[in-house]
Amino acid sequence: MELIHTCYRIGNPVKSIAFYEALGFEKRRELPIGDEAVNYFLGIPGADGPELELTYNFGIPGYELGTGYGHVALRVDDLEATLERLARERGIEPERPPYRVSKEGSLICFVRDPDGYRIELIDASGR
Repeated sequence: MELIHTCYRIGNPVKSIAFYEALGFEKRRELPIGDEAVNYFLGIPGADGPELELTYNFGIPGYELGTGYGHVALRVDDLEATLERLARERGIEPERPPYRVSKEGSLICFVRDPDGYRIELIDASGR
């Protein structure tokens, strides 16, 4: 078994792709779906998969997130430096300051993409 991709719907491809590129993703390809939608595939540089598939349906400016969606988690080399860069370069701020879920746990925080999807950033530096 292999996880191929995760997909969710977006309201503005330009803003969404810029957000995920700021997190370190690279845009790999687009796949038009007739005259109704476009799928954008993004991935982590140097890794074949899994990928993030963002679907933009023409004429639909946004979606209700509902109560079932949780978050996507990304491990970053240095959480403090990543948050500093995101704020400086893109105006992306965390929901709240970084914290630990448990005493021994990794430092984490959440940011939101342009559609409101939560993205968990997990510090890999061990701080």
